[in-house]
Amino acid sequence: MTVPPQGPAPMYVPAFSMKQRITMMANKYELITTNPDGTDGPLLAFAQQKRMAFKEEVTFYADDTKSQVVFSFKARKRLDLGSGYDVFDAGGQAIGWFKKEFGKSLLRSSWQLGTAGLQTNGTERNPTIAIVRRLWEFVPFIGEIPLPFIFHFDFTELETGQPVLSVERKVSVRDRYRATVHDNRLDFRVAAAMTVALDALQSR
Repeated sequence: MTVPPQGPAPMYVPAFSMKQRITMMANKYELITTNPDGTDGPLLAFAQQKRMAFKEEVTFYADDTKSQVVFSFKARKRLDLGSGYDVFDAGGQAIGWFKKEFGKSLLRSSWQLGTAGLQTNGTERNPTIAIVRRLWEFVPFIGEIPLPFIFHFDFTELETGQPVLSVERKVSVRDRYRATVHDNRLDFRVAAAMTVALDALQSR
């Protein structure tokens, strides 16, 4: 799906955090502004994913009342999640996309992420941790336990190699990620969708 060209993103957020709340029936994600001093700022969006449902679509709301949709992402093909995902604004207009590169991800997770005028490649930063994670996932029973490893992803522009997005998993009782958006062409909504996908879809 093509996305119309644009200049600087209309919703550029230079840094934000993602906190995950795990319940019996759903994974809940809070996306929070990061202030210049590193402290948490206002809530930017809230998402909830049913744990036993297909992972083909996630909707983000203004808060946990789920009364106002702010953006979403959806698989292009329900039965073929490898075909990629599109990110939509509140009105259903495509604003970006992402796709896991399954061949490259056999040993080291790799993604493609794009928006108008900007295409990037994202790779797990530490190849050693990537291999250990793979072994962890394949061990019976143990692979179902949440990953204890701290892993990070770096996305760079395909054309220039310049940094675009960094997502770092932090040590926390519950999953917490810190996202830094280096390129102001990357819309917060696309960056946030990718950050949630790194947690929700990593094993896909």
